[in-house]
Amino acid sequence: SEFVSEVLQQADAKYERYYALRKKGYSLATVEERVCGIYGIDPDAVYSKSRVQSLADARGLFCYWAVEALGYKLTDMAKRFGMTGPGVGYAVRRGRKIAQDRRFKLFG
Repeated sequence: SEFVSEVLQQADAKYERYYALRKKGYSLATVEERVCGIYGIDPDAVYSKSRVQSLADARGLFCYWAVEALGYKLTDMAKRFGMTGPGVGYAVRRGRKIAQDRRFKLFG
């Protein structure tokens, strides 16, 4: 059907973007470096369980860019951060809002 075709085209476009970024060298290390630079924190702080707002925001932004820009799965991020899948989903939504509100870009 036309709907299925459109969904598949969107999925293809998404994976092409992920692949292009990864081919350019973007990785979780790139995301970590960018987030730590924005927030002026050590990588250890990003992975802490702290609920301090700035650290929670940094984690959210990291999860958002990892999932949305680089195509990592929520389960990958959950393992990395010691969080639940739904917790990462919430962090991604928070990170999206932070990126939009503060006009943060992963690159450029």
